[in-house]
Amino acid sequence: MTDQLSRVFAALADPTRRDMVTRLSVADATVGDLAAPYDVSLQAVSKHLKVLEEAGLVSRSRQAQRRPVHLQAEVFDLMTAWIERYRQQAEERFSRLDAVLAQITTTETDTRQEGTAS
Repeated sequence: MTDQLSRVFAALADPTRRDMVTRLSVADATVGDLAAPYDVSLQAVSKHLKVLEEAGLVSRSRQAQRRPVHLQAEVFDLMTAWIERYRQQAEERFSRLDAVLAQITTTETDTRQEGTAS
């Protein structure tokens, strides 16, 4: 079984699903609302929504005859935590590289100054 983070990234790999998530970040929408800008069937949009639902990115509720789709923004916390861990590691590597480059620059400057002082 695949972990949730893998399902989320896999679901967001499709540009249509990313666009749906973007639109749902503004407001809940029905399947018909979500299907409107695409030249695909309602069934195709429902399949996309099923993938997003299985990843935990969206949920559907029942309000009378409507079944609005709602973005589950909490899932982005999981993604953010994963990305942040690697961002911090990259920042630490860049800081170490900056220190090495600064040391090299200082050494070269000192060497040049010693050469002109003689």
